[in-house]
Amino acid sequence: MSARILIMGATSGIGRCVMEEAVGRRLSVRAFARSADTIEPSDLIEPFVGDARNPNDVANALFGVHAVIYALGITERVSMLWETETLFSETTRVLLDQMAKAEVARLVAVTGFGAGRSKSAMSWVERAGHRAVLGRPYADKDRQEALITESALDWTIVRPVILTRGARSERYRVLRDASSWRNGLISRASVAHYLVDAVEQDMDIRLDVVLAQ
Repeated sequence: MSARILIMGATSGIGRCVMEEAVGRRLSVRAFARSADTIEPSDLIEPFVGDARNPNDVANALFGVHAVIYALGITERVSMLWETETLFSETTRVLLDQMAKAEVARLVAVTGFGAGRSKSAMSWVERAGHRAVLGRPYADKDRQEALITESALDWTIVRPVILTRGARSERYRVLRDASSWRNGLISRASVAHYLVDAVEQDMDIRLDVVLAQ
């Protein structure tokens, strides 16, 4: 059995798909979430109930792992149009600090197309619509990406385009050159495939990529 992977945000969305992808490869995972008690434990899955903003919870979750896949998300709600979002930057600041203390170097973090440098790859129409609906969450993803890139970790920033519930495919594109970045669709299961590949194969260290079908 390979060394354990810590999945932050393992009970929903991309995080759940990552757990399923890793277990399908017979990889051992620690599944971190506030609702992790809803996950059935197995010989490959260790549910870990915790708050990603709590340094003690994160420190305990990092014990014995060799890599972290960050896939925390927020519940879409009307109030995100005007409320300041801080989840991504706050939890990332805690995680980076605790990873340094635990000497866990590998981090693969999911943000999204339109965060950080990828904002410049959007058309003005895309930027206007994105800013109107997702401006505040993505402002926090900008802060999150800055924290990651300034860290000394072996990080990879992964920006999926528009997510779907479609089938898993290995025929997606990993857009590494900023000149090739574009919007589109990709399934959460396909994103999960890349995330586990990135950990297993030490891919794209200290790079930011866009994933599209």
